Amino acid sequence: MSQWRSPALAVLSTYPPTPCGLATFAAALTDGLSSIGVRDVGVVRSAVDNSRSDDMRVVALLRPGSTSSRLAVANRVNAYECLLLQHEYGIYGGKDGDEVLDLLDQLEIPVVTTLHTVPRNPTASQRNILEQIVAGSAAVVTMTNTASSRLVRGYDIDPSKVTTIVHGATVPRTLGSPPHTPQPTFLTWGLLGPGKGIEWVIDALGTLASNGLAARYVVAGRTHPRVLENEGESYREMLMERAEQLGVADLVDFDPSYRPIGSLLDLIERSTCVVLPYDSDDQITSGVLVDAIAAGRPVIATRFPHAEEILPNGAGLLVTHASPTELASAMEQVITDRGLVANMAMVAAAMAPSYRWTAVAADYADLAARVTNTALSPQPASPLATASAFNSSPAFGGAQ
Repeated sequence: MSQWRSPALAVLSTYPPTPCGLATFAAALTDGLSSIGVRDVGVVRSAVDNSRSDDMRVVALLRPGSTSSRLAVANRVNAYECLLLQHEYGIYGGKDGDEVLDLLDQLEIPVVTTLHTVPRNPTASQRNILEQIVAGSAAVVTMTNTASSRLVRGYDIDPSKVTTIVHGATVPRTLGSPPHTPQPTFLTWGLLGPGKGIEWVIDALGTLASNGLAARYVVAGRTHPRVLENEGESYREMLMERAEQLGVADLVDFDPSYRPIGSLLDLIERSTCVVLPYDSDDQITSGVLVDAIAAGRPVIATRFPHAEEILPNGAGLLVTHASPTELASAMEQVITDRGLVANMAMVAAAMAPSYRWTAVAADYADLAARVTNTALSPQPASPLATASAFNSSPAFGGAQ
């Protein structure tokens, strides 16, 4: 990283204890910024639920549908030097979250917007919102080259504003090898709901069992709040019934508990391989995928864009969507080929350092310093900051 005095930063996003990937990302990024020496970081929490945060860094609440809240937030944010806006459709109020545009109009400081979604086939409303967000931002961040390319080619935006900074992850202090056991453990985690594709892994387990191959499958995570509100536990119950019908119920462990990062890393460490069987073919960013790689674990994933971008280098195996046959074949390779597992784990471990939150946060701090024209400091950069994987190429200014 350059020698800089980091500007005072505000972060706008959903935030814990809201149970969503965006909230987890914002909290980890905020922690990373503090860890590299950014002393003035304030969080503006998008209040999409009724939960309360005790984090002292939360300086304001943005309530969807509230004009007075939006004005108060604008005044609070304008006291900082730069806003790091986390964007996802639907979390800022209005149709497709279009209230965020009103907030941007009231800001007097530069905005760096991280795009967590770049639709391949946006509605007219989604396209208009995204293009206006880019127009109103000093810089926009995508987390994969796929997303960057899609944004530049598919939207009417200024490509010079686009920077790629990878999704961060908590990298364990030591990356242990996947355990060698007679019954390997496959792991899927995250908020549960239709589209996760877990049923295809259960079907694959049935195929493996009929072929005399034993493996355990851990499905960890609570049901997504919106799914729980609208459908209850019907998806989880369907999966349990499916496992029972296929005779593999004793091989599938459903763990509905919420796990903080330390407990999650322990769970990953006990697994042989992480499986991401998602149905969607349009997922440009997956925090679970990055977490798995950062923990040095092999991955089996369907061919969604983020997986297709980072797994072909040897860290995992790609399979067709909704294909129990291909999943069973990939899982069989993991069960029977220890050399393959060791090689995938080695490749994943080599990739892990570039995903450290300190490295990712350093890229964001450097970008914020550039868009605010913050004066360079004569003091040496923090040792943690120098761990940044920043790449200063014009097309992709972040860690690759």
